[in-house]
Amino acid sequence: MADLITLAAPCAGLALSLDAVPDGVFAGRMMGDGGAIDPIEGTLHAPCDGEVLSIHAGRHAVTMRGPAGVELLMHIGIDTVSLGGAPFEVLVTPGQRVMAGEPLIRFDMDAIALAAPSLVTPIVIVNGDRFAVASRIAGRRIERGEAFLDLRPLAIEDAAPVSTGTRFARRITLSLPHGIHARPAARIGEHARRYDAVCTIAKGELSANARSVVELMGLAAHLDDEIEIAATGPDAERLVTALCELIHGGMGETNEVAAVPAPHVPLPAGAIGGVPASPGLAVGHARWLRVSDRAVEQDGAGVETERAQLASALTALRDRLSVEGGTNPVATAHLEMLGDPALTAAVDAEIAAGRSAGHGWRSGCRAMADRLVLTGDRRLAERADDYLDLERRVLGILVGEDDAVLRFEPGTILVADDLLPSQVAALGSEVVGLAVGGSGPTAHIAILAAGRGLPAVVAIGEAIGEVADGDALILNGTTGAIERAPSPERLAEARASVEAAARAATVAVAAAADAAITRDGHRIEVFANLGSLADAEAAVAAGAEGCGLLRTEFLFLDRASPPDVEEQAALYDRIGAAMAGRPVIVRLLDVGGDKPAPYLDFAAEENPALGLRGIRVGLTHRALLETQVAAILRAAKHHDLRIMVPMIASVEELEAVRAVVAGEAAKIGRTRPIPLGIMVETPAAAMIAAQLARRADFFSIGTNDLTQYALAMDRGNPAVASGIDGLHPAVLALIAATARGAERHARMVGLCGGLASDPLAVPLLVGLGVEELSATPNRVPEVKALVRRLSRADCRALAEAALAAATAAEVRALALRFQQELPA
Repeated sequence: MADLITLAAPCAGLALSLDAVPDGVFAGRMMGDGGAIDPIEGTLHAPCDGEVLSIHAGRHAVTMRGPAGVELLMHIGIDTVSLGGAPFEVLVTPGQRVMAGEPLIRFDMDAIALAAPSLVTPIVIVNGDRFAVASRIAGRRIERGEAFLDLRPLAIEDAAPVSTGTRFARRITLSLPHGIHARPAARIGEHARRYDAVCTIAKGELSANARSVVELMGLAAHLDDEIEIAATGPDAERLVTALCELIHGGMGETNEVAAVPAPHVPLPAGAIGGVPASPGLAVGHARWLRVSDRAVEQDGAGVETERAQLASALTALRDRLSVEGGTNPVATAHLEMLGDPALTAAVDAEIAAGRSAGHGWRSGCRAMADRLVLTGDRRLAERADDYLDLERRVLGILVGEDDAVLRFEPGTILVADDLLPSQVAALGSEVVGLAVGGSGPTAHIAILAAGRGLPAVVAIGEAIGEVADGDALILNGTTGAIERAPSPERLAEARASVEAAARAATVAVAAAADAAITRDGHRIEVFANLGSLADAEAAVAAGAEGCGLLRTEFLFLDRASPPDVEEQAALYDRIGAAMAGRPVIVRLLDVGGDKPAPYLDFAAEENPALGLRGIRVGLTHRALLETQVAAILRAAKHHDLRIMVPMIASVEELEAVRAVVAGEAAKIGRTRPIPLGIMVETPAAAMIAAQLARRADFFSIGTNDLTQYALAMDRGNPAVASGIDGLHPAVLALIAATARGAERHARMVGLCGGLASDPLAVPLLVGLGVEELSATPNRVPEVKALVRRLSRADCRALAEAALAAATAAEVRALALRFQQELPA
């Protein structure tokens, strides 16, 4: 082992694998393999003798060349490029020779911790075609100067394409706010390696190989610099065009610095706070779920052997997913993803190259996840997690360490840095609450927890590390507070509250079929949001009076072609029959943004959340819209179906859809109008509600999107998750404006967003004029029971006070006091 190269830890702290880095580019190894350290000291030191190659203008990253030509990138913290260099002091210059242990950069840990998502510092081998990580330290504290990574030089010929053929070049102005730093360099390199071409990027006299992270960073290319992208080879023009689109698309870069997470309401003494994701109170003991990567052999035992092993593992997982599909909405999507031809091709290419089935599967799944991250839309992280979920499940079968079923002692509050969807879906009834360091309130795991009635708090951040195995906890999924080691008196009080809530739930279920009428005689209809036939059956059993939102995306996503009229009509007919005469509001296809459809040609967008999504997709792909409308009209012959249009922002859009509905109705000779309403998800729709109400038959407010657009915060971005609150006074003002506009034309106003299932929000919504609440099926009895305890007059007074509040925290405090004073 004398040929190994040892790199020392550049600082003291917790040693981690790259998989633990909270950034898809590093965790996905787009720049290369290596390790990471969560530092406990504020100086970065040289891990070996070598030469400093570059210091980024943001002073947060340094590249070095070490023994035998190994090239290293050390990147202090995550998303620290946006800090403008303020917390960093550079102690060396490019071209300088340094000795192992020599200080390179000092940094202010407190300032970074307050302004950036994480202090975790990746150390990456960027010329990984010439060096492999033989061993690494991870999962424990490491001291500065201690052996951290052992590298083995590889005797591999340079497989880069030959620079032959016609040269193709384009000059562009760099639009990336922070220039070409580590993350954009990695994404550019990843794109360049997909094409058979030699590509360079030049700024002035400097030129860099587009495949080299180090060379790209060495360009010191900043915002508004002119650069030339040039390539030769068979794919030269395609590669240059792709890189121009990638750079113009922004790659998710922003000038903004993430806000420091803050709780929505004042925390009890000694408590830690996160973001409420699923309401309810849980009392129990903490149990950490720490999952590390399974070790897999890199080299295979023969192509046919490895293919056979993978085929067997995939068959086993398909069988399991087929069984789970009836009760687990994630399973159906995962079953479709297993057959993705791009994934299959990527994995088979690895096996054909001599890699093991496990190595090939891991590489393929991470490539698919990385592809989603590369879109620049951070809301796609949820779907990227699905690929990582599939990676883990298949590897578990391959190595005989299957952990699909998770079992814990009764009264467990599960604590994790993050969770995968299948892990949440596999939890048993012994888990009474979830406390998650990462994720966000609209991520897949939060939705699954809410669907199961499992109290959950997410986006807790680094404070999650303060919770130890066995700690007694009180977790409040309504306020986001987690109390550690509460006194015996506080524990007894919380347990009494849990027991009272259980008794109230039993009473609510018993009265679920009764109407929801306030104490002063005002009826509120309580509907359910549906995404499948199974949801419809559950909703009827729970006492839902109708379906306020039928999501139709499950018919359109994770497939190679869209469903035809017959397939759609048959499904709508079955759901209509299951609802047994109750109204069903069918939302037209809502794709784009975080829900791409592979058979639709979505061009690269700088901001997909503000681009071609919702009804804009239907109006662009008119045949898709016409087919869906025709299917709904066909099923509406036998059931009370209504059509709802997503993402309306103008009267013209609504009129265009109404014309399509009229045209399809004429084709089948339907003369009776079908109700046509809109989702109010944009501030524009809320502010012109009166004009829209002349042409729409009903309104349904989608608070998830309305909140993100009102607050200019991406609801799938954990970095800003703490600020995304539907009870913000600005959001409530838009709901109030919608209700006023609808009232002028006697239009019904419903609400199908997440607030309809939130017991703190329900009194406010009633007071603001919402007449129909569409909740998750399991919350229907609780919402009905809560409405019966309300007085509409009191709710109006609460709403007026909330509209006058300055912050979401003030609104939540008002709502909590109101709830505590309600009659039993």
